[in-house]
Amino acid sequence: MGGFVLTDDRLVDWFRHTAETGMGYVVVTVHLKDGRSIPQVVVNSGWVTQVRGYASVPFAESEIASFEVTHDKWDWSA
Repeated sequence: MGGFVLTDDRLVDWFRHTAETGMGYVVVTVHLKDGRSIPQVVVNSGWVTQVRGYASVPFAESEIASFEVTHDKWDWSA
């Protein structure tokens, strides 16, 4: 699964009131409806683009229960 744009109004609105980690992006933990949590997820301008340790995003928008801002940073080139 590649990255995807957030379309669910509930999720989009949440980011409108969230401080950025950097220019246009936020690093979050994603809590899924099945109880799993996926840390270090980059949401950039409304797009879920990267997950540390994964070649592609390992979940779909329909699986997201909530986000938790962490602002965790990492060396993206490593």
